[in-house]
Amino acid sequence: MLLARAILGRPDVLMLDEPTQGLDQPGAAAFYQSLEHIRDRLGCAVLMVSHDLHVVMSASDRVICLNGHVCCEGHPAVVSAAPAYRELFGTGTRGTLALYQHHHDHADHAAHHHHHHEEA
Repeated sequence: MLLARAILGRPDVLMLDEPTQGLDQPGAAAFYQSLEHIRDRLGCAVLMVSHDLHVVMSASDRVICLNGHVCCEGHPAVVSAAPAYRELFGTGTRGTLALYQHHHDHADHAAHHHHHHEEA
């Protein structure tokens, strides 16, 4: 309801603060899909405060990581490699919040898969 009200004026910038708080995973996924369609249709910028790191790091053009101050900022790939970010969400938690990035390298996967066939 609030999102619908916010886009009625066709804003240039849509600001959201923890918009999926209280939603289950399917609800949050549906919300983010709707938000992507709205952004594409209106051509507006989206500024969002969120702890949904999997969404933030996969769907953002620019990330600012805050922990009382700006720890690091930039493209998600740059932020995810930053020592301050890794300390907050990876190594500093001793694996509790393990960072994982899956790199799609289909050429390597195909070669690896083919290699197994040769051995079999």
